[in-house]
Amino acid sequence: MWQELPSVFLVGPMGAGKTTVGRLLAKHLQREFVDSDWYVQSQTGADIAWIFDKEGEKGFRERESKAIDELTQRSNIVMATGGGAVMREDNREMLKQRGIVVYLNAPVDVQMARTAKDKSRPLLQRPNPRQVLQQLYTLRDPLYQEVADIILPTGHTYPRHMVTELLHLLEDFISTDTKSSLYK
Repeated sequence: MWQELPSVFLVGPMGAGKTTVGRLLAKHLQREFVDSDWYVQSQTGADIAWIFDKEGEKGFRERESKAIDELTQRSNIVMATGGGAVMREDNREMLKQRGIVVYLNAPVDVQMARTAKDKSRPLLQRPNPRQVLQQLYTLRDPLYQEVADIILPTGHTYPRHMVTELLHLLEDFISTDTKSSLYK
């Protein structure tokens, strides 16, 4: 049954669990897992903080768009995107047209708890990270919803339980044989 499933792309804010859930989902589906941020780092030989520092957010977003274009053309993958990947319209179109998009929706409190000690997130290296997360959520949530075929709240259960829930939603999605907004 899972052979019929197109590639699965996970979107959502930082700290939503895209990488953790993505790895587990890929393992279950016996597919390759790719994190677009890690892919950018492997292609440049530099971490994201360094890219932000030297090229700014604009430079990073250009590298990210190139990576998303390359990765979304692969078949049978599970990909976790960076939190800001949806900011560019061309990225949103690639995601929507080339696979099933799952929005892992994490409230700001969950994001704060999961990112509080993470120094590798350039956008949070500011005096008030909660305010930054709230502003990003307000700005990006409509875009995540726009691209999403499935919306899955996070922060209420363990990642393995989320994957089980997601597998049921994907199964339903396959049985409808078409993308729809049933899950929004």
